[in-house]
Amino acid sequence: MWVEPFSLPLRSPLETARGPIAERRGFLVGFDLDERVEGHKIDGSDTVDEIADDTDSRVDDGISGIGEATPLPGWTESYTECERALAAFATAETEPKTAPDTHPAAAHALELARLDARGRHSRTPLATLLRRTVFADDTASAPARVSVNATVGDADPETTAERALVAVDAGYDCLKCKVGVRDLDADVRRLRAVREAVDDDVAIRADANGAWDRPTAMRAVEAATELGLDYLEQPLAANDLAGHRQLRGRGVNIAVDESLTQSTIGDVIDADAADVVVLKPMALGGPLQATRAAKAAIDAAIDPVVTTTIDAVVARTAAVHVAAAIPDISPCGVATGSLLAADLAADPVVIENGEAHVPAGGGLCGDGFAAIRETRKTLDER
Repeated sequence: MWVEPFSLPLRSPLETARGPIAERRGFLVGFDLDERVEGHKIDGSDTVDEIADDTDSRVDDGISGIGEATPLPGWTESYTECERALAAFATAETEPKTAPDTHPAAAHALELARLDARGRHSRTPLATLLRRTVFADDTASAPARVSVNATVGDADPETTAERALVAVDAGYDCLKCKVGVRDLDADVRRLRAVREAVDDDVAIRADANGAWDRPTAMRAVEAATELGLDYLEQPLAANDLAGHRQLRGRGVNIAVDESLTQSTIGDVIDADAADVVVLKPMALGGPLQATRAAKAAIDAAIDPVVTTTIDAVVARTAAVHVAAAIPDISPCGVATGSLLAADLAADPVVIENGEAHVPAGGGLCGDGFAAIRETRKTLDER
């Protein structure tokens, strides 16, 4: 097994609760040809071996599978904690466990590398492996494309509407508008401008990132209902499941995102806190973990949506596979590659007409990441 750090600049800083982030730092993980990877244990998901019948996931190009860990403060463990977890796994004489609830980014990388290996060895796309395993259909094949949403950032009403029209002209029929930075009345004017600018069949979502208190959120629900929004995402603080429950059933669907950093999908279901859950595979500990969370949500009549944590190309590709693995998935937030000023390799996922084309090769994208593997081989030879 190898671990390689990377750092990628963002086109513009990413605002988070812990301050702006100008780059995405993380780690690539790979298993070498002479390693057997079926023994990797991840707490809560130690049945990755159920995926595919083969017990030896070695392939012929020197790397059996590749994964990515890109920590994001507030969503996963820190960069340093992730580095330590991966180093401990790589050097341990006995097989350690990597827990998704404490080290989700590290767990994501390890789980993804194993899944990629199995998919490449069996020449089966990762999305199909996930769908067959989690949704218990041995013959199911994942779709070739999944719908994606366009994100419309914060701006004045005119600019927001113009950006929305650009996205619609590019083929998107689902728009996600960022709100919560301005006062509510200003955001309502922005959303109304978008609603008036686009056709009625274009879905509009509003993401507040937990910016409001309960009275403000209640007013936002009333406005969102009037405007016919698809859903209102994370209107309240992440730990306020009870408050989200009170907002439901008032005319607009309520989605939770940040809440899943502090509560499990089971907690959200038990609290009756959401109509929609936004699932980030990196924050949940891996593609299999995220797909299982989606299955639990569907069983509870909650709509799952898949997004990224502004990841590099390996993890973004995995998120597209997760979205494709979920039957009848709503438009997902996986078209985030444009937020990076540079990437690790060419993107095997084509985004066009509001859809992401799912790579058809085995695992993540067959030999699509050969350039990354060749780079690693060159480093080893130095």
